[in-house]
Amino acid sequence: MSTVNKAKPFLKWAGGKNQLLKQFENYYPPELRKGKIERYVEPFIGGGAVFFEIMQKYNIRSSYISDVNKNLILTYRVIQQQPDILLEFLEQYQKKYDSTHEEKRADMFLSMRKHFNTQQIEINDRTFSDNGIPRAALLIFLNKTCFNGLFRLNSKGEFNVPFGKYKKPTILDSDNIMSASRILQNTEILNSDYQNCFESVDEKTFVYFDPPYRPLTKTASFTNYAGFKFTDRDQVELAHFFKKMDNEKHARLMLSNSDPKNENPEDCFFEQIYNGYRLHRVHASRMINSNAAKRGQINELVITNYE
Repeated sequence: MSTVNKAKPFLKWAGGKNQLLKQFENYYPPELRKGKIERYVEPFIGGGAVFFEIMQKYNIRSSYISDVNKNLILTYRVIQQQPDILLEFLEQYQKKYDSTHEEKRADMFLSMRKHFNTQQIEINDRTFSDNGIPRAALLIFLNKTCFNGLFRLNSKGEFNVPFGKYKKPTILDSDNIMSASRILQNTEILNSDYQNCFESVDEKTFVYFDPPYRPLTKTASFTNYAGFKFTDRDQVELAHFFKKMDNEKHARLMLSNSDPKNENPEDCFFEQIYNGYRLHRVHASRMINSNAAKRGQINELVITNYE
C-alpha cells in the first residue's frame, strides 16, 4: 500500500504506539516476517497503531480486535461498516467548527461534550443501531478537539477532558477513514474483556497485549479510559493469562508495559510476574504529564515468549 493511502490510527490516544513502531519491528516474532503467521489478535486495541502497521505490512489473513471501551469499539465498527455516512457527519462537524469564531469554539465543544455524556445508546456485540453512527462521529470530534487527544472518563462514566483550543484540527480525514475501513474488513471487532480472545487463538496467531500501563509513581493521576483502574492485581491476572495462552495455544505473544525502573531501580514487578519470558526495553517519550518538566525520554518494556 502506498504511503499516501496507508491507514493510520483515526483517533489520538493516550499511550498510542506510533512513536514505537520502528523499535517494535525488532521484537515481532520471526514467523511473522517469514509469512507463517496467519492471524493477528489485539485485545486492548486502543488507537490501533500496531494493528494498522501489521495488517498492512505482513500477510495476515484475518484479525481479531477488542476493547472494554464500548464507545471505541462502536467507532471501529462504524468505520468498518458505514464509513460513508460517518464522513457526512464529520464533514458537518468540520464546517461547523471552522465557521465558529475562536472565542465561541469552547462553548461549542462543551455543548457537544454534554450531548455525548447525556446520550445513552445500546451497543450490540456485533452490530450497531442507526444512532451509533452520529455517536461515533461525536467521539471523533471530541477526540480531535479536546486537550491532548485524551479519552478519559470520570467515576460517573462521563467524558470530562477539557477543550483543546486547536485552531485547525483535522476532524474530517476522509482518505484515512476509508483506508482504515478497508483494513478492517476481515477483522472481528468485539466489546469485551481481553480473556475472551482465548478461543480465537492458535499456533499460527500473533497476539499483542497493550494493557493500561502500570503507573510509574503512586501520584500518577491518569484514569483508565474505560472508567476504572487497572490495578497490580489486574496486571498479575493478565500475566497468568499470558502464560496460559503460551502453554495451551502455543501462539506468539508480545506485551508492552511501563518500566518501573524509570523511577525505582529496585522495582522488579514485571520480572517477577513474567519470570521465564524475555524482557526488552525500548525508548519512548512521555507525552502526558501535568508537569512539563517530567515529560521526556523513558524506557518501556516489551515482553515476548519467543526469541
